[in-house]
Amino acid sequence: MYYVYVLKSQKDRQLYTGYSSDLRSRLNDHNNGKVDITKHRRPFSLIYYEAYLHQQDATAREKYLKTQWGRNYLKRTLKNYWLQDP
Repeated sequence: MYYVYVLKSQKDRQLYTGYSSDLRSRLNDHNNGKVDITKHRRPFSLIYYEAYLHQQDATAREKYLKTQWGRNYLKRTLKNYWLQDP
């Protein structure tokens, strides 16, 4: 299984989208500062993920979610999350 995930930084409240074959381990890597691109923005909360059988499908979805259309999709899908988020 491959996972596309969206994290929210509790420090700057920005989103980070990525993919991994081991979601739990990857989340721990982000929160423990082992990922260079995110180590200064931790801690992170997992706010969304999707599972795929093939890596190519996961990477294509990750690429899509990083576009404006993908961000709009997340806003619509997580509508109630954004309403409750302070």
